[in-house]
Amino acid sequence: MQRSIYVRPVGMFPAKGGDGPLPDQAETWGGLPLAGTRFDFAAFEVIAREGTGVVRRTVSLSEAFERDWGRHTLAAADLIDAMHAPRPRLAGLSLDRPRIMGIVNVTPDSFSDGGRLGSVEAAIAHALALADQGADILDIGGESTRPGSDAVALDEELRRVIPVIEGLRGKTDQLISIDTRKAEVMKRAAAAGADILNDVSALTHDPKALDVAAESGLPVMLMHAQGDPKTMNDNPQYSDVVLDVFDFLERRIQACEAAGIPKARIVADPGIGFGKHLHHNVAVMAGLSLYHGLGVPLLLGASRKKMIGQLCDVADPKDRVPGSLATVLAGAGQGVQIFRVHDVAETRQALMVWLASVFGTEKGLG
Repeated sequence: MQRSIYVRPVGMFPAKGGDGPLPDQAETWGGLPLAGTRFDFAAFEVIAREGTGVVRRTVSLSEAFERDWGRHTLAAADLIDAMHAPRPRLAGLSLDRPRIMGIVNVTPDSFSDGGRLGSVEAAIAHALALADQGADILDIGGESTRPGSDAVALDEELRRVIPVIEGLRGKTDQLISIDTRKAEVMKRAAAAGADILNDVSALTHDPKALDVAAESGLPVMLMHAQGDPKTMNDNPQYSDVVLDVFDFLERRIQACEAAGIPKARIVADPGIGFGKHLHHNVAVMAGLSLYHGLGVPLLLGASRKKMIGQLCDVADPKDRVPGSLATVLAGAGQGVQIFRVHDVAETRQALMVWLASVFGTEKGLG
């Protein structure tokens, strides 16, 4: 399925409140609430596919509500409702402020920190340190899916991640997510105490993954990727990358709902760096607010990625922390709810100062 019309909220500003009907609130406050965040937005960018081209125009809120969209009216209304509605708690975690997901790679070949956590004890210690630094979610992964990576055998992935999850479960109350494409890893991770399933293939890699995820009752994180990690960045092709990613994620959300996973348990990730070259990645970053129209929380994972190195001529991923923080603040300014990062303490500090500066409050991340 390919949509013909899309609506992106623009002109974000600190929320003033109000909970009346949409047109009334728009007239009273000059903006509409954005997905339960601390932002309102002041206008829409309306994007239409016309033949092989894309037409964009910005319209005021009043124009959007008064205009007859013809055959697109219902589709536009659904998108507006979806981007306006507050997001429910994720495994008990409220999403009214930015949340931090700390990366715990139990792999020898991850692009930034492969081999650093060579034992179960080291991985648990690192995860607990990230929790102390302010991570709301600890993301445990045993298979690198960086561009050019090889698949990891099931038994090896299980050997890497299950003892870490079991060890963490008795030592922290923070949410634990399992970063995997395999149904059996999902099932065993859930039994070991994982709270969230995070799949870079959006539950498409393993034919059993969708059913296992539904049976688990856990929230799922669906990421966009074009192709297999081994070859995904060889020659990615898009009609319009921002819109094509939206269409893919919308289809996967619909597949999850059909399998019995409600939207209240789904998070969407546009997949920075996965089957995307630099111009694709920066286009997605600039258009992040569009994905609020999916009606689910948004996850952004751009930490230390190649995009930063290409933009700033920084070869070593460990030297890309400033650029990583910039992607977090850019995402926060578009209402992204969850940030998957290597550098938790630095991210928390940046977000706290940003929140205080934008909203004029000392509450920060709470």
